[in-house]
Amino acid sequence: MKFKLPFPINNNTISLIFVVIITIVFFGAGLFDILDFVIVKILLIGLTGALGLIVSIILFKKEIIKNRPKENPKDDSN
Repeated sequence: MKFKLPFPINNNTISLIFVVIITIVFFGAGLFDILDFVIVKILLIGLTGALGLIVSIILFKKEIIKNRPKENPKDDSN
């Protein structure tokens, strides 16, 4: 049985998930007063950078889908 998500996975969804994860991690670190430690700041910034790099690779690796057909274009110049 294949699990189907209630929303489509596209570039906007991936970016939104990325922002939500970073926000929750920083909020949780600030809530538990561990954001003041230097090692925690280094880990959070490093993990944020790594996650950003992974998401960037995923977003740029996907091919852009063009909605216009290649043959017989329909625009005002024809």
